Amino acid sequence: MQTEFIISTKGPGLYEFTLDLRNWLNSVSGDGLLTLFVRHTSCSLVIQENADPEVRTDLQAFFERLVPPSDHPSMSYLRHTYEGPDDMPAHIKAALLPVSLSIPVTNGQPMLGTWQGVYLFEHRAMAHNRRVAAHFA
Repeated sequence: MQTEFIISTKGPGLYEFTLDLRNWLNSVSGDGLLTLFVRHTSCSLVIQENADPEVRTDLQAFFERLVPPSDHPSMSYLRHTYEGPDDMPAHIKAALLPVSLSIPVTNGQPMLGTWQGVYLFEHRAMAHNRRVAAHFA
């Protein structure tokens, strides 16, 4: 069973879509493995805490410090800069973080921990409609 989720972003940050996954898995039900794959090169997929929003803002702040925009003096070695100062850093972040996830499913429910949620981690500054392919078998 396959589907595609479209996640609208408004700039950098973590966008949770766990409820969308749960609703789709309820419709297909059963036991198996859910595989997610983001179809873009400047965002990532992560499983993270969904109880305290400060976790998400701290993660975003950490990755912004780890990989600043290409117009920051520490990033002067970058050559791919014609798509804006956030583009190449977004590719670097996507190379450091997962672009696919595998989640066990039992009785149509993802086997996530109590405080875990599934997020698209947007690394670009402008709004996007990101596509996440889902496969359940």
